[in-house]
Amino acid sequence: MAVITKIEAQKKSEDRVNVYVDEQFFMAIYKELVFTFNLKKGDIIEEEHLKNILKDEMFLKGKNKALNILSRASQSEKKIREKLRDDFEEDTIDDVIDFLTKYNFINDNELASKIVNTNMSLNKCGKNKIKQNLYNKGIDRATIDEAMEDIDQDIEFENALYLAEKRYERVKNEDPKKAYAKISNHLAYKGFSYDIIKRVLKKILKSEY
Repeated sequence: MAVITKIEAQKKSEDRVNVYVDEQFFMAIYKELVFTFNLKKGDIIEEEHLKNILKDEMFLKGKNKALNILSRASQSEKKIREKLRDDFEEDTIDDVIDFLTKYNFINDNELASKIVNTNMSLNKCGKNKIKQNLYNKGIDRATIDEAMEDIDQDIEFENALYLAEKRYERVKNEDPKKAYAKISNHLAYKGFSYDIIKRVLKKILKSEY
């Protein structure tokens, strides 16, 4: 049998406490669990039994927080880990990630494909912008590379042409060099490569140059 020798509040989180058993760190838990299980200094406990109970409780809280986050927007595994890290230990986070993966609440491959499709069809982005957006979402390099393979180069060119023509209507009465630069900069901002920008400009401005 073991004895709870100290329960102290965490400095980084007012909602959590560190529990010590036989003068050794036992685990970090939510403060409310201290009251739920009536834990106090001097209690004699069955260490493994208590650890399993508290671990289950922390898992439920971690799972609920993750599902709440995912109810607002899809997330990558990396982003979920980051959002849980302030409140939970790594072993709890690992258990939550295993649950989310098992039931397909998180799937980085599907998320990457979704981002690529949205960026291509709605936002008319080029590959460079799409790659950056995937990175910002916490998608790993291998998954990004795989998702990028699905991008149709002809569609990417058509997107660039569509954006260039829209921008041309706004600048066509300006000095040709300035118009050229503005269209070029706009396409670069949208993530298109130099080669695509060059091809698009040649097509829409050939009558002007």
